[in-house]
Amino acid sequence: MASSEFLTNKAQGDWAERIVHSAINENELGLLAVQYGRSDSLAAGDEGFEGFYTSYQNELNEIGKLPDILVFERSQFPDGVPDTSSDEVVSRAIAAIEVRSSSFLSNRYAAYMEQRAIDSLAACHRIRNDIVNGDLANLLSGKNDELYRFLLSANNESFKQLDFRRPSWSSSAELRRLSDLLRELKKNIEVLHKRDYLSITPKVEDIALVNRWIQRFGVKHYYLQVFFDKAYLIPFEHILEIAGDSEKEGEVFSIERDVKNQGKTTIKINVQVGQEIIGRIDMPEHYSQMKELGRGRLLFYVTFQGGRGYLDGELLKEVLRVG
Repeated sequence: MASSEFLTNKAQGDWAERIVHSAINENELGLLAVQYGRSDSLAAGDEGFEGFYTSYQNELNEIGKLPDILVFERSQFPDGVPDTSSDEVVSRAIAAIEVRSSSFLSNRYAAYMEQRAIDSLAACHRIRNDIVNGDLANLLSGKNDELYRFLLSANNESFKQLDFRRPSWSSSAELRRLSDLLRELKKNIEVLHKRDYLSITPKVEDIALVNRWIQRFGVKHYYLQVFFDKAYLIPFEHILEIAGDSEKEGEVFSIERDVKNQGKTTIKINVQVGQEIIGRIDMPEHYSQMKELGRGRLLFYVTFQGGRGYLDGELLKEVLRVG
C-alpha cells in the first residue's frame, strides 16, 4: 500500500540508480551501463496496479528478479543502446547490479559509532574501578564471585563479551549502590553488543529470485549499496557464502526485519566486506512532492535530483574482472 515513507524510499532508490548509471557511463572505462529492472511507479490503489502486479508476479516466477542495471562492454554496441528485451543480448552482459540505497552518511556513521564505543568502554572501566578498588569489592565477591573475578582482569575485549543478569539488591544502602553501578555497567555493555556497522541489505525473499535470474542468463550478479556519500559493491556469491557461515553471524552479518523494507527479513552484511567503488557522492537537491490517492487522500513525500558519484573505475573493472 502506498505511504509517504514508501514513496520517499522509492524516490531515493531511483536516485541511487541514476547515480550509479551515470558514474559508470561518464567514465572512459569501455563499459556501458543500461537500466534494466522495472521502473514502474504504480502503487496499490493506483489505476492499473492489479494488472501490473499480476504481470510482475508472472515475471518473477518465470525468470526471477531483474537486476536494476546491466553492464556491457561498450565496444559490443557502438551504434546505440542494447535491446535488453532480447535474452541473447542480456546474456552478453558482463555484470548485473542490484542497487540498494540507504539514508546515511557512511563517514558520519562510522565516526559516531567509534565514539559511542569509546565512551561506553570508558564508562565500563570507570564502573569497574569504582567497584573493585572501593568498599564494594568484598560485597560483590560475596554476592557474585564470578562477576567479581571477571572485573578484576577486565579489558576492552572482555567487556565486549560480558553478559550477566542485572541484580536488584536493595536490602542495604551499599547493596543498592552496587546494584546501581552494575545496572549502569549492564547498560554500557548492551551498547557494545549492538550492531555498529552500516550494511549491504539483500532481502531474504529475493535470494532465490536473484538466483533464478542468474541461472537463466549466466551473468555475474552484484549488490551495490549506495549511501549519500559512498557506495560499496559485493558479489552475490559472496553474500551467499557469508550468510551460510553461522560463525560470522553477529560479527560480519545479522538477519533482521527491516522497517524500511516493509518489515521484510533482510540480511545485513557489514559494508566493509564489500569494495568501496564510489568514494564520494555529491549531495542531491531534495524536493517535496504530493500524490493524490483515488479516495482523495494526499500523500507528501521527498524526491531527489542531481548529485554525482565519483567512481573508482580501475577498482570496478578489477571487481568485475574486466581486462
